[in-house]
Amino acid sequence: MKLFNREQQGLVITEAGRVYLEVLRDAFDRIAVGTERLLQRQSAGLLTVSTSPNFAAKWLVHRLARFAELHPAIDLRIGAALHHIDFAREDVDLAIRHGDGQANGLHMTRLCTEELMLVCNPKLLSGENALRTPADLAGHTLLHINDRNDWAKWLESAGVGNVDVARGPIFNQASMALDAAADGQGVALTRSALAAWDLIAGRLVRPFELALQAPYAYWIVCPKATAKLPKIVLFREWLLAEAAEDELQLARLRPASGAH
Repeated sequence: MKLFNREQQGLVITEAGRVYLEVLRDAFDRIAVGTERLLQRQSAGLLTVSTSPNFAAKWLVHRLARFAELHPAIDLRIGAALHHIDFAREDVDLAIRHGDGQANGLHMTRLCTEELMLVCNPKLLSGENALRTPADLAGHTLLHINDRNDWAKWLESAGVGNVDVARGPIFNQASMALDAAADGQGVALTRSALAAWDLIAGRLVRPFELALQAPYAYWIVCPKATAKLPKIVLFREWLLAEAAEDELQLARLRPASGAH
C-alpha cells in the first residue's frame, strides 16, 4: 500500500497515508507522554504506590511512619485498588499485589511467604468456654473470608468433625474479619501477612499451631525499566526488611506444638 507518491515537488502523502498518520500520531503521542512520566518519576521525590485495600489497612499503613523517618526526601502517595496496574497509562511507580507471581514484562519480587492460620482475641483462650483444642471451636463463632472453603480444609487437616462450618458470617474483606476477631466476635482463618501486625501488637493470638500453606503470595511489582531507580529500590528493600522482621517475630509467637 502506497503511503506517499513521488512527484516533481517531492513526496506527497496519499489518502491512505493520511488515515495511517492519525493512528501513528496518537501512538507516538502516548509514547511521548509515557516517556515524560518515567523521566519525571526518576528525577522527582514523589513515589506513588498502589496496593490492595486489605494490605493497605492491615499491613502497610501502620508502618509508613518508619519509612518516612528513614527516607524523609521521598514523598509517598498510597492508593488502594484491586485491578492490574497499567504502568504506561497510570501514574503509579510500584504496586503490591496478591497472586501467583506471573506478570509478563514486569519486575516481580516476592514480599513474603504466607500461611493460613487461626487467630482470635486473647480472652478466648481462657474462661469457661476456653479454646484448648480444635474441637472447642464448636462453641465459638467462625469468621469466614469470601467463602467457607478454607475453614473446611483447616478442620479436615485438624481431624475435627464436630464443628459446623456453615456457621458464622462471611466477610468479603479480610480486614473486616480480622477486626471482628480482634474485638472478640469469633475466630478467623486468615493469611499470616495480614494478621502479622495485630499478632505482634497482641490484639490477636494464634490458638493452635496448625496452619495451611497459602496458594498465593504478595508481590512487589514495577516496570523492568524503572526497577533500579533509587527511590523504588529503597522502598522495595524497606518492604522486604519489614516482612523479614515480621517472620522473625511471628516465629517467636508460634504456639507450642502441644497446642495442636
